[in-house]
Parts: sequence; structure tokens; C-alpha cells
Amino acid sequence: MSDIRLGIYPLSYEEVTDPYFLRSVVYPDMRRNYYWSKDFSADFYIAQAKAGFIAVTDRFEGEELLIPEMQFSYMLLDFQHLHISRKVRRIISKRSPQLIVTENIDPIIERIRRYHRSCWLTPRYRDTLLDTKGVENDFRVVAAYVEEDEKIVSGEIGYIIADTYTSLSGFSSKEKEYAGYGTLQLVLLARYLEENGFAFWNLGQSYMPYKFALGARKYDRFAFLKRWLPHIYP
Repeated sequence: MSDIRLGIYPLSYEEVTDPYFLRSVVYPDMRRNYYWSKDFSADFYIAQAKAGFIAVTDRFEGEELLIPEMQFSYMLLDFQHLHISRKVRRIISKRSPQLIVTENIDPIIERIRRYHRSCWLTPRYRDTLLDTKGVENDFRVVAAYVEEDEKIVSGEIGYIIADTYTSLSGFSSKEKEYAGYGTLQLVLLARYLEENGFAFWNLGQSYMPYKFALGARKYDRFAFLKRWLPHIYP
């Protein structure tokens, strides 16, 4: 490894697809979580995702970089631990929200970009996600959103690898009428994943309270990989 940028090290396709390198260099290095790459190809993106990284973007000296993160800890939801609040139960019983899961990600990406003041989900990242379609049979990028009265009120994008689902980013309406619909979307998606035979849901970063409230549990990097890798590389 060389060419340090942003204080972090580069990562190549050869490295991210080398089990020995991952197990001997990347996984045990608990001083480091972020890496960078200029490679926005579908092959690299899929490979880093399968290895357990979750990638965002950043800029260095005017150049956009992909930033794969091998997190120090991850939040995983096992569906038997799903917690449904009274507020969400009331919405489900009194209204008619519908969960849509689709590979048409553009409408949701557009809303995510408007929702977040500073958004790493750039046009180039979006193009990479689209380029992954059909590259490998066990990898799919999807959008999951809640629609009510033909209006999209909350949603997210993420990817399916084998029988796992990983969240990337999301949004929810700021209108008072739709208070709680962000949590509602998570609950409906958890139910969908369980009903469709998924093993667990990878919610990524472990510092956000809403993930604990949903019923997800924190796994350190090694505990996460112990669960993750057998599903990705059976």
C-alpha cells in the first residue's frame, strides 16, 4: 500500500479480492477503517461490498474518490428482535402505507440527495450502482420506499448480496403529517426481508440510536465478519 490520501490508504481490486490480504492485513487492523480508491467500476464496487466494506465518496484535491470503510462495528438486525413502536402500529392500523421494493433507484436517490445537506451519494456513485446490474447473480441494488396515496414519503437504497441486505442511505418526509414514517419504512422493510427469507439486515454504523430502537444489535468487526462471510462466500 502506498499513495496515502486523506490520511488513509488505497485499496485495489486485486487486494479486495484476495482472501489472504483481507484476513492478514485489513480485517485485523483495528487502527484503520477507511480506505480509498479511484476505481468506480461495478466489479470493484461489488467486490468491496462482498468483503464487508461499506463505501461512500469524498473529494481530495478536486478528485472524487470512493471511500470503502471496514467498520470497527456494525449493526445487524435479526428479525426475531424487531421492535415495533406503538406509534408505528397506530399508523399501520389507521392508514394505508405501502412498501415498494424495486430496482428503479433513481427517484429515491433524487430524494435522498435533496434530504441531506451534504450527500456522498454523487452522480458518479449513482452510475456505479446502476452499472452493477446483472454483473453478478447474487448482487442487486434496490430501493425500498413507503408510498401513501400515490406519494413517496420515506425510503432508502441498499444492496442485496445472497441472503443479506445492507442499507446505504435514506430519507423521510419532513411534513408533520408523515411524522414517524421513517421508522415505519424500516419496520415494513424488516418484515419484507423476513418474509422473503433473508438471513439478517446489515444497517452499518453502530452509533445511531434509531437502529437500537428498531431491535438491531451491535457486532464488533470480528463478530460481524464471522456472521457475514459464510453467507457471502458459502
